[in-house]
Amino acid sequence: MDQALARDVHMGAPGARVPPLRMSQDLFANHVPLMRPWLGEEEVQAIREVVLSGWVCLGPKAAELERRIAAMVGAKHGVATNSATSALHLTMQVRGVKPGDEVIIPTFTCMANANAVVIAGGVPTFADIDRRTYNLDAADVERRIGPKTRAIMMVDQIGLPADLDAMKAVADKHSLLLFDDAATAFGAKYKGRYLGGHGVPTSYSFHPRKMITTGEGGMIMLDDDAWAERARVLRSTGASVSDLKRHEAKGALFQEYFESGYNYRLTDIQAAMGLVQLDKVPAMLQQRADQAARYHALLAKLEEVEPPFVPEWATHAWSSYCIRLRPGAKVSADEVVRRMAERNVSCRRGIQPLHHEPYFRDRWASDHFPETEAAAKETLFLPIFPGLTEQEQLQVVAALEQSLRA
Repeated sequence: MDQALARDVHMGAPGARVPPLRMSQDLFANHVPLMRPWLGEEEVQAIREVVLSGWVCLGPKAAELERRIAAMVGAKHGVATNSATSALHLTMQVRGVKPGDEVIIPTFTCMANANAVVIAGGVPTFADIDRRTYNLDAADVERRIGPKTRAIMMVDQIGLPADLDAMKAVADKHSLLLFDDAATAFGAKYKGRYLGGHGVPTSYSFHPRKMITTGEGGMIMLDDDAWAERARVLRSTGASVSDLKRHEAKGALFQEYFESGYNYRLTDIQAAMGLVQLDKVPAMLQQRADQAARYHALLAKLEEVEPPFVPEWATHAWSSYCIRLRPGAKVSADEVVRRMAERNVSCRRGIQPLHHEPYFRDRWASDHFPETEAAAKETLFLPIFPGLTEQEQLQVVAALEQSLRA
């Protein structure tokens, strides 16, 4: 886990320091990790209060987190879950994806997207990406629509919103459902409005690698009352009455089960942490934007490096800083990652295509996704996170420049 590389914790004002977390034998001294979650005493105190309250499962704190995020992004309902995968699965179930339905997803994404489709009984169908944004290419999506296609799942990759209008046009033309996986893009905006506030069912992740964290967790943003109510029932084993309502009724209220559900609940312990994290979002977004701008300027001298592209209609969340090596680069992206590690900087290789994974390889052996395959070979992620200092960014870029030399 990248967060295990942390040597300090950040709290209070952005960039403020508290005594470092001591790792065994200072193994990661002078090391720049890919990311560090911004956690401090505020989260500790919020969790402590919930533990002492005696109500630690899904309850009032989770409901407050749902209300606050819905109000922030402009959605009618938030439904908290134990992961983004669960959120995606519930979204497909409440919207009517049936066994055997095909759901188009990018192959340039993580296994969680495919897992959610499979859990829902659907069949993942892959499509290629746009070269500059790394998000689904609407033209390729349309080429891959078949008689069993039921839905399109957008993924706002690396914190950059997908072209929502282009995807809506394709979905409407072919009478398909449209979902948005904004797991990496909490706080990003499409045409001036937060993702999750455009009327499209949208899912977030609160994993430590994402924008805000509850340790593990996720949330669905929905504008339909019936969909939201069914999602809440399904996440809690299918019970018609929540644990909190039964508790408030002092045992006089009885649940019924009209369908089988799941245990996809977010705990109040996690939600308390999320509420503190939510207060930090403006500072987090500003720091990430400032760091991205600094990288843009510092990398301008490296002719082998292509910086991230941001369309004029998008406000990037900068959950990741993805660079691309141009054809003139004499060292591969994978080799750069290894050399950066030797120089005490953690990077990551580009997202690897799902159609190359053993689980999918046989079915997709004859298919070619040129932009995805090129991006997987040519891209890598540089460290970016709240608390990353200017000196650390200089260290990253110096290590990159050295690593690019044959």
